[in-house]
Amino acid sequence: MNRKTLKEIVEGQSDKHPLGLATNLTTNEQILINPSDTDAPKWLATATSDALRSDKGRVLKAPNGEEWFLNVFNTPLRLIIIGAVHIAQPLAAMARATGYDVTIVDPREAFASPARFPDVTLKVAWPDEAVNKLNLDARTALVALTHDPKLDDPALQIALTSPCFYIGALGSNKTQAARRERLSAAGLADTALSRINGPVGLNIGAKSPAEIAISILAEITQTLRQVSS
Repeated sequence: MNRKTLKEIVEGQSDKHPLGLATNLTTNEQILINPSDTDAPKWLATATSDALRSDKGRVLKAPNGEEWFLNVFNTPLRLIIIGAVHIAQPLAAMARATGYDVTIVDPREAFASPARFPDVTLKVAWPDEAVNKLNLDARTALVALTHDPKLDDPALQIALTSPCFYIGALGSNKTQAARRERLSAAGLADTALSRINGPVGLNIGAKSPAEIAISILAEITQTLRQVSS
């Protein structure tokens, strides 16, 4: 790896830009790929997107039959939780154990307290104000848990226009339908609204806050790791 490539990788990590580095196994030629770069060969950009999603390098075969090794340089995973509620406590702990950088957003200081959420970044602010500053990217998951449209809806509106890989919202089917109506009235298209996972979490019959947190993190993991064929 030459200095220029190394510098670009380091800068990409700093700027939260995931990259792939493809090395020709015969010639040692190297190509640094940003999957959003339209100049990259399509087969390589597609393979890079899949590899970044799975966080795993792989051997590729180019259209001309040559073999390349693709290494991935990903940015940290982040989980943004809207609402410092009971479910948020086990969810934050489990997500941190899984490697996520967790941020909890809630304007209610009594809820979003270090005593309830040790070792977690807390943003005591209105969700639209806080989430706008968090620069949601393709390595970010956002989950709205408050059941309060004043808090959940503004955050969801921002997330639905971002490249977040997962967006979830707590609530029954009736609650989800009402939420979709509000967000539709706010100007969001059906294609955007279809990105909301709600009722949030895999259907495992969860009852307690900890079990619901398990179902949410399982669905986030499933969404992150499943690669389209």
